[in-house]
Amino acid sequence: MADSEKNNNNNNTIMSTTKPTTAAAAKSASAFNRSFTMQATAPNVDSRPKINYASLNRAMTINNKFYNRMDPVVSAGLSIKEDRIVVYLTSLRGIRRTFEDCYAVRMIFRGFRVWVDERDISMDSAYKKELHCVFGGKNVSLPQVFIRGKHVGGADVVKGMFETGELARVLDGFPRREPGFVCRSCGDVRFVPCGNCSGSRKLFDEEDGVLKRCLECNENGLSRCSDCCS
Repeated sequence: MADSEKNNNNNNTIMSTTKPTTAAAAKSASAFNRSFTMQATAPNVDSRPKINYASLNRAMTINNKFYNRMDPVVSAGLSIKEDRIVVYLTSLRGIRRTFEDCYAVRMIFRGFRVWVDERDISMDSAYKKELHCVFGGKNVSLPQVFIRGKHVGGADVVKGMFETGELARVLDGFPRREPGFVCRSCGDVRFVPCGNCSGSRKLFDEEDGVLKRCLECNENGLSRCSDCCS
């Protein structure tokens, strides 16, 4: 009889010690399941910045009105003609941001397959002087775009017009080139070695018996490609 009571007391002691442990385990499992469910059902959060298209459209509308009010720009020396797209840019990689902006604008216009009068100031210093003349001697960032003789703006403006579809409307009416077209004479570089001095920038004057500067090429011994830059 005493042994039976002793065994019952031992069983009660074991049950009392295991109940808290079981309750704690159940509570932990419930918390884990709840955490797992919250993670599984949590909505995907897009960390990318949101574009305010309404503000962008308003900005492009203002820019379009400004574009329509602009008078044709004519500079000294090389004129910005009204029948073409003129882009002042640089092919040098000295400033990464400038090179990337120039490249992006070139690719945007090439996507429309329109011919662009690309004026690389690193290939001909006359373009840099012309650009300074257009802006009254002020230093401006590259690229700078002119369409039909009117100043459009830089890379940010062109990208914004492209994203809103405004650029496609402005380019309506320009002839389209064949897909993959590349000038056979210059390879779309817009320059070729001078045919008068073969790029040496010097000519021998037989009358005076001295070398003279060639007047038909620039400081790099290059001249504009007559096939694609007429």
